[in-house]
Formats: sequence, C-alpha cells, structure tokens
Amino acid sequence: MPDPNDPKVRQMLAQFQQMMAASTSKSGPVNWDMARQLAENAVRAEDPGVDGVARTKATEALRLADLWLDPTTSLPSGVSATEAWSRLDWIANTIDTWKRLCDPVATKMVASMGELVPEDMKAMLGPMADIMKGLGSVMFGSQLGQALAGLATEVLTSTEIGIPLGAKGHAALIPANLAAYGTDHELPEDEVRLYMALREAAHHRLYEHVPWLRAYVLGTVEAYASGIHIDASAVEDAVSEIDPSRPETMQGLDLSEVLKPTDTPAQKAALARLETVLALIAGWVTHVVGEAAGDRLPSLPQLAELFQRRRAAGGPAEQTFATLVGLELRPKRLREAVTLWAKLTEARGVEGRDAVWEHPDLLPDAEALGDPDGWVSGGFDLGEIDMSFFEESLKEDSGSGSGPDGGADSGSDDAPGEGEQGDGPDAKK
Repeated sequence: MPDPNDPKVRQMLAQFQQMMAASTSKSGPVNWDMARQLAENAVRAEDPGVDGVARTKATEALRLADLWLDPTTSLPSGVSATEAWSRLDWIANTIDTWKRLCDPVATKMVASMGELVPEDMKAMLGPMADIMKGLGSVMFGSQLGQALAGLATEVLTSTEIGIPLGAKGHAALIPANLAAYGTDHELPEDEVRLYMALREAAHHRLYEHVPWLRAYVLGTVEAYASGIHIDASAVEDAVSEIDPSRPETMQGLDLSEVLKPTDTPAQKAALARLETVLALIAGWVTHVVGEAAGDRLPSLPQLAELFQRRRAAGGPAEQTFATLVGLELRPKRLREAVTLWAKLTEARGVEGRDAVWEHPDLLPDAEALGDPDGWVSGGFDLGEIDMSFFEESLKEDSGSGSGPDGGADSGSDDAPGEGEQGDGPDAKK
C-alpha cells in the first residue's frame, strides 16, 4: 500500500476527491450523475434530434399499430402516450430502470473495492479507505456511461430488449436510429417504422394488462445479479491500471473479467426462469405482430427474420447486460416460442392463448418450448370441462330437506317428505 504521507499520494487523493464530487452518499453504489453526463456528452454531437415531421410519423405509426393489434389479441391497448425520442431523450427516460438493474451488481463492486484495504491499515490510511469505495462507484459510473452512449445510437424502441425501460404506458420510437437501421438493411423506412411500432405497442399491451410481469422480469434479473461473484484479484488488477490523471483509463476496463457467475442453484434457477420468460415475451410479440401485419407490410418476412437474428445473436442492449450485469439477456429459444404461441392460438383461439398470461404458474416452461405440440395438447383448459355434473349435484343438494328433525324412519319405503331427508344409499348418493 502507498504511504499516505507521500506528496504524490496526497496529490492522487486530491484528484480522486475532485473526480468524486458527487459521492456515493448521494448517488449510491454507482455515480449516476457521472454516467449520465458521460453518455450525454458522447452522443450530443451526433444526435440529430427529432423534428416535427419525424415526431408526427412516429406518433401516427404507433397509433396505427395499436389499431392493427386489436383483432389479434384479447389484451386491450396499453399505450397511454406516444412519443418520438432523440438519443438524448432515450438516456433521460431510461436511466431510472438502468439504476434498478445495475445497482445490485454495483453494490457488490463498491464493497469489494473497500475490501482491498486491509483492516489493520484502514485507520492509518484515513481518507484512502473511503476513497477506495468511492473509486468503485466512479469506475462503474464511467463504464455505464460509455455503455449507455453506445446503446443510445442503436436501440429502436423503449422495449426492444423485452423489458420496458421507459415510463409505464409511454410507447416510444427513436426516429434517427430507425432511419439508420432501414438504410443499413436496405428496407423501406416506413415499413421499418411500422414494424417496430407494432412490436412496441404489443409489448405495452402485455406489460400493462399482465400486472405481475414487469415485477417478475425485473425481480428475476435482480435475483440473478445478486448472485454474481466479484473476483477480488481481478478488481485489484483493474484498479492498478487506473491513472487518476486520465479518467479515460476507467472506460477501458473490462468488467466482464471482474463479474463472475457463482452458478449456485438459486442463480441457475433465476437464469432459467429469465431465459424462458424472455423467450415467451418475444415469441408472443413476434406472433401477434405477424398476425397484425399480415400482407400489409411487404417486407414483413425480412423484418421478422432480421429482428430474430438481432435478438438471438445479442444486439447492443444484450451486450451491455452481459458487461454490466454479468448476464446474457437474450431469448435463446425465440423461434420455438413463436411456434408454441401459434399452435396455442390454433388450439384455443386468441382468448385462450392470452389467458395463459393470467398467472406465472400457467406459463409454458423450458420443457414446453422443446415440445410445443405435447404441451398444447396436454394443457389443462378449464373452458373444456363439462360442468353439468357439478351443477346437477348442487341442485340436488339445495333441494334436499334442511329441517331441525332432518330425517325419516330408516325402514320407510316412501320418498322423503318435505323437511325430511332419506338416509338410504340412494339418498346419500
């Protein structure tokens, strides 16, 4: 450990204190002020903003998409506001959700930074011990700011990764990124806009009218992240590469080398649940969007295929999760999930299909994704049960005597009179 009385060490401490003006006491385990500032500074020069024409086109596409979805699902509209975001808007409107997703891992990272100072030296080092904890907050904030800047130039909607990153009911498109995506793949911009508007509106229907879903998905991500193991030796190596006079050295750190899954049964179970529910969400959205678009979008096959590849291969958002949360957030069994929802629609209709979302215990599991035919044919559907037997039994019970005496002579061959109840085998039946 360095000598805290060394003039060079004192200078380093002063530089650290300046860098961490917004300390962890205000921002928690991540210096979110730094993250947001870095992200905004990185994208500001290349952000074209949103003009009136682009805003109108985005709003009209979202409203039209919502109308197209009406016949394809029993879930009503979940869109309360339609918005067109610039890249800066995306950062501002999604950072609160990123806080919830990243803080569990960041808390462990910050704690591990503090543990690098031995207990018997903390008193001697004084402010150095606290600054080591603050360094973790700054380091994670720097990494997150860099990641958000990259994401802001790539994402197309507020729900692209299957998790609603924005406010509840606020459907949003990012026109600048949609235009670039259409150009890169040589697809008509209006069709790209409508296809992504359909996906956005479908996600909002699901999350708005399946009240347990948002908490379930975010809670599962948190449960997995809380089981991440911090490699202390990797943290120490990472800290040794930091030059306090050059903040950019923090942005070059590879957090994936620091965050290690523990592979405990609880973490494996959380990962399995998350992968399955993300596949089911993406599969349901893809299925209902395909039904809604029909032959209205000539480029639908290409759009659907490109998006499935983007999710399966891991787009920018999935890569960010892998780096910052130690988790590959992608639906690995998306195609199987699309097939399952299609077969379920054929077997039970739209309402029967959507009723599966009423409770998490009703959802297909990972095994069902591998055998959709078996799950659909063997599924338990209350609507198919003949309830007439139970209804007749209820009528017989309500028509039987209920007087205080309640019974007749056991030897009587006569039918029980009013206020009486036979006690023979037939009466009991």
